[in-house]
Amino acid sequence: MNRSRRATAALHVVATPIGNLKDISERALDTLGDVDMILCEDTRVTRKLLDRYEIDTEVMSYHQHSDEKKVDEILSLLQSGKELALVSDAGTPAISDPGGKLVEAVKQAGIPVAVLAVPGPSAVISALSISGFPADKFLFLGFPPHKKGREKFFKEVAASGHTVAFYESCHRIKKAIAQLADLLDSERELVICRELTKRFESTYRGTIAEVAEMEIPEKGEFVVVVRR
Repeated sequence: MNRSRRATAALHVVATPIGNLKDISERALDTLGDVDMILCEDTRVTRKLLDRYEIDTEVMSYHQHSDEKKVDEILSLLQSGKELALVSDAGTPAISDPGGKLVEAVKQAGIPVAVLAVPGPSAVISALSISGFPADKFLFLGFPPHKKGREKFFKEVAASGHTVAFYESCHRIKKAIAQLADLLDSERELVICRELTKRFESTYRGTIAEVAEMEIPEKGEFVVVVRR
């Protein structure tokens, strides 16, 4: 990285693999190797990626439970002219991810910081790309609420005039399917992607009535795509 050309500090928002560690761009690797520090959800997870590519950049944890003191520390580093990279455990930071709050804090701080995207893997885009459903327009809803607001969430999915995608945890995937079965027309189609790009990647397709009868393992990470 040619720092002599940059008059301000920079926060690089770097996408990392969602499973397969080979799914990382050359530019992302260069950025992670060149910055002063990498901000990551779980330093252990990020360190596995860095070790794979022999990158020894210092790491600092930043996650959904980080307090204002940690944010102030990060802002101070940027204020001093440091180059930082923001990564999540997997995929593109700030997309249904606490990194979004940090980007907002940086912009609101009013300090001269360039916020730069280093694009790459995204679970929701990967799922849409193999769904076979119309995706010229789509609605992404992140994770459903655990309790309060959950029913409203699924009513929004059912009522949408666009293809809908959302994430769900292994602990609640069967509950999500049951809630969709109660609200969707029995012929409404959906695709459930499990463990995208990983060794045990699997995809379940069919009408909601058909998918509700499938034996879907309650392990791994899920993206659900519902046809409009």
